[in-house]
Amino acid sequence: MKETLQAILSEVESAIGGIATRPEFEAFKATISGPNGKLTAAMKGMKDVPKEDKPAVGKLVNETKTQIEAHYTDALARIEAAEVASRLGPPIDPSLPSPDTLQGGLHPLTQTRRKLVDIFRRVGFTVAEGPEVETEWFCFDALNTPADHPARDAQDTLFIKPETKVGNVSRHGKDAESEAYLLRTHTSSVQIRTMLAEQPPLRIVAPGRVFRRDTVDATHSANFHQLEGLCVDKGVSVVDLKAVLDHFVHEIFGDSVETRLRPSFFPFTEPSFEMDIRSANLGKLSNKWIEIMGCGMVDPEVFKSVGYDSEEWTGYAFGMGVERIAMILHGIDDIRHFYQNDLRFLRQFVA
Repeated sequence: MKETLQAILSEVESAIGGIATRPEFEAFKATISGPNGKLTAAMKGMKDVPKEDKPAVGKLVNETKTQIEAHYTDALARIEAAEVASRLGPPIDPSLPSPDTLQGGLHPLTQTRRKLVDIFRRVGFTVAEGPEVETEWFCFDALNTPADHPARDAQDTLFIKPETKVGNVSRHGKDAESEAYLLRTHTSSVQIRTMLAEQPPLRIVAPGRVFRRDTVDATHSANFHQLEGLCVDKGVSVVDLKAVLDHFVHEIFGDSVETRLRPSFFPFTEPSFEMDIRSANLGKLSNKWIEIMGCGMVDPEVFKSVGYDSEEWTGYAFGMGVERIAMILHGIDDIRHFYQNDLRFLRQFVA
């Protein structure tokens, strides 16, 4: 029995190294450990071993079986590694550049923002920016929004108390330490900062992120983006406002789009309007009037806040949501897609 087991082990040790594929391995294993294999036959011969020799022979059988199983394990690991290597191809040189041609791209909101800014730049507007943390004066008071206005309600506005002052908060003559701070609810505060820093005439657009305590759903977010515009000059009228907005709409949505100004109310403009558009090329929104922005003539009280003479200067202002424009342009029905970082969504916008 001892010689038989040693011969089986020697056969395994000599043959196992030359086996290169899984079918070869399984075929060889069957000749040794299968139902009709040599090791199986030797183990069946235990019944003919004298009783007094069974413990020693049984131990030898188990040791041989363990050694053979170890050879099986090593061989199978080697075969699996070779299979993986064949699927991966030749070894990769980590010092070489990636063969992946996808280098990433701009977020759809960034693409939309740049498109909007570019349209207004071509008609004489410059870009102005301001802090996302503002004082009540810049965000409300200077925009003719009194203290009892609903926009200041705790349910609508995110108030904070920063450790440091934000920007130039002393231009309006108030004690900065006594003012409340908030995450800006609109980029209209940038208009105030620009008018305090510059003298008319001026034309600016103010893109940026804003914050409100909105309940998040398919069309609302507590964090979103706006682009607001301001033009101040002599003799500016509603005709100029409609002309520049019609130009913008036709540039972004096409020449076939219809527009209309619908009377509305905003504290910082008078008269105020909502601008609606209608087109046959907007997918599910085709041939329906869709509100896309608010606008109007700058209220004289706003000019008074920044020291402009409303008898000499007039102006118009407008504001739109970048997400809303992007959703209409691309037929997106849920604003949350913009913030979920799902590559299946974002890759659709890579040029």
